[in-house]
Amino acid sequence: MKILKYMDKWLLLISTILFAIGLVMVFSASNVASFMRYKVSPYHFIIRQAAFLLLGIVFSLVVIRFSTKVYGFLSWPGLIAITVVLALVLAYGKIAGGASSWIQLGPIRFQPSEFAKVIMIVWIASFYDINRNNLNRYSTALFPLLICGIIVVLLMLEPDLGTAIIFAGIVGFLFVIVPIDLKIKVRTVLITIAIGLAGIGILIGQGKNLFFQHQVQRLDFSNPCSESKFYKEGNQVCNGYIALNNGGLLGKGLGNSTQKYLYLPDSHTDFIYPIIVEELGAVFATAIIFLYVLLLSRIIIIAHNSNNNRNAIMCYGVAFYIFLHIVVNLMGVLGMMPMTGVPLPFLSYGGSFTICLVVALTIVQRVAIENNTKKLSKNKGN
Repeated sequence: MKILKYMDKWLLLISTILFAIGLVMVFSASNVASFMRYKVSPYHFIIRQAAFLLLGIVFSLVVIRFSTKVYGFLSWPGLIAITVVLALVLAYGKIAGGASSWIQLGPIRFQPSEFAKVIMIVWIASFYDINRNNLNRYSTALFPLLICGIIVVLLMLEPDLGTAIIFAGIVGFLFVIVPIDLKIKVRTVLITIAIGLAGIGILIGQGKNLFFQHQVQRLDFSNPCSESKFYKEGNQVCNGYIALNNGGLLGKGLGNSTQKYLYLPDSHTDFIYPIIVEELGAVFATAIIFLYVLLLSRIIIIAHNSNNNRNAIMCYGVAFYIFLHIVVNLMGVLGMMPMTGVPLPFLSYGGSFTICLVVALTIVQRVAIENNTKKLSKNKGN
């Protein structure tokens, strides 16, 4: 109860509301497919999602009791372990969505790349804080990018291009905001771009494909409802458009979606937002975006009020982690970029991502607790 006293109540409230909406919509979007496609109980996915959320809460009750200094200490073995697991995925991983990115342990299946994102955020924050007096050295400033590069290569070999891009985006964002010498930042960015363009040029010059065949199909995301694409790579996006159009301002009513009747594949995962619009309308869907904005604002405020760079960097990293998932998912659903299989935070079905999201928010809450505790101590001292 003492911990609850110092938590950020607004962040807790918004998170709870979004998770509650997610549970309701996962059931609504999946009950038909559960029975007709997967031949299981209509409650199959909602039960599993609730279990994932409960497991995440159990982890959070442990995580929140430790100081953020402990997070930094544990991030080293965590980083080593997740890198080894990602390497094992290439040999023993289960294929889903064209990528061998899952590890099967009996009845449990998890996606190591999701855990890698959160672990990397904590590790980078700790590394740059510990080495804050040596950030004018290239060897120190660029070491996290080297480690990140290894993990990105492992992700691309799965191949999981969407996760690799988000992972690299998070690390790149953190590299820009940490207090590193500006010359090092500018030179590193320019050299990275130059190397990337040179590598692409060499591959193209040798007549090699940069992407796997299923990735090439996804890159051509224009006009998904055309006759040539509707029954192939454009099927999901086009049926998503139909769901968005069906919803109108106020929706057809909870549970009354027609697109979830196997017209829209994966309606409870990547494409849950069109189902929300179809059933609850554009007004409610816009309210969800507003809740996202409030949530990110609270995390940024907590980061701004942090007592040290480590805590601030962790919070900014979590905010950007959530923001990237929202943007990439919605842009893919709306046909503004290729689909990458990225879940929508709080709303999409998915065990690994749900657990990681709860833990990431718990880390932010731990920072808020330390902020409020120190603020209270100062007030008592005065």
